[in-house]
Amino acid sequence: MRTTTLGGTGVRVTGLSFGAAGIGNLYRPIDDESAFAAVDAAWDAGIRTFDTAPHYGLGLSERRLGAALRDRPRDAYTLSTKVGRLLEPNPRGGRGDDLAHGFAVSDTRRRVWDFSADGVLRSLEASLARLGVDRVDVALLHDPDDHADHALREAYPALERLRAEGGVGAVGLGMNQSALPARFLRETDVDVVLLAGRYTLLEQDGLAAGVLPEAAARGRSVVIGGVFNSGLLTGPKPGAMYDYAPVPEPVLDRALRLKAVAARHGVPLRSAALHFPYGHPAVASVLTGARTAEEVRDTVRLLRHPVPAAFWDELRIEGLLAPDTPVPDDGTAPLG
Repeated sequence: MRTTTLGGTGVRVTGLSFGAAGIGNLYRPIDDESAFAAVDAAWDAGIRTFDTAPHYGLGLSERRLGAALRDRPRDAYTLSTKVGRLLEPNPRGGRGDDLAHGFAVSDTRRRVWDFSADGVLRSLEASLARLGVDRVDVALLHDPDDHADHALREAYPALERLRAEGGVGAVGLGMNQSALPARFLRETDVDVVLLAGRYTLLEQDGLAAGVLPEAAARGRSVVIGGVFNSGLLTGPKPGAMYDYAPVPEPVLDRALRLKAVAARHGVPLRSAALHFPYGHPAVASVLTGARTAEEVRDTVRLLRHPVPAAFWDELRIEGLLAPDTPVPDDGTAPLG
């Protein structure tokens, strides 16, 4: 699988990354065996970049990912986690679940927002313990939407110091919006932005809002997550979800039109959605979540499905892509 260096760092990522929220019991529980099999399948497919966070399953994702990778050579893969949410004992925990936050785990712990310099260090120390490793390669500020100034003033400088001291190889932020990542790219020396749901076949806000142009101009990297827009592009239909809510009618109509064009070219809509982000030069990797080995293998099959240039041409003709939107010119995407 092809690899790319993040920004000006020495941290390399594979063109396809494994998102570990699913093995943290996202929406429904899975057992350890299924989680480990998913990581094994990713490894067998050539994926060597793995992303997790304390938020995912109240630490379960980190524990499972660390266990699944424990026997792999540490220098053979790139590991990313996030800061901004500390996990603390829940004084009222153990009697409920965490499904309000999307994870089918016991509520024995709770999340506490903390973008202080001390919070960053404590978060990473706890993550290393859960992962069972002595370092992570990438540290990302996680969803600082309502804490932008604090994150810029304290959390980011703490990450910058860690990078300078060799504690992490690359730093950045992961978000579901475009405005704040664009600001970080302008005002800081982040190496990478993990942008979820905002640069997809369905919508290209990350392009219009400046995230990808800023990254490209400054030699930084973008990792794209959420390419299916909350699952809408896996099978658009009334009642489908979009941005964690029922899909609005105009958005559904657009998704159905995309599906119709894909069908005319013999391309599964999911394949087109996976291929699309690779057209932009700032995109270093596409991050997809998986909870089972079959989901990993399905993603790889979809990426192997060629997407002809005529498909992208028709999207432009139909007004479903702006004329200047970059598209992939290599039908094999990142698989080589």
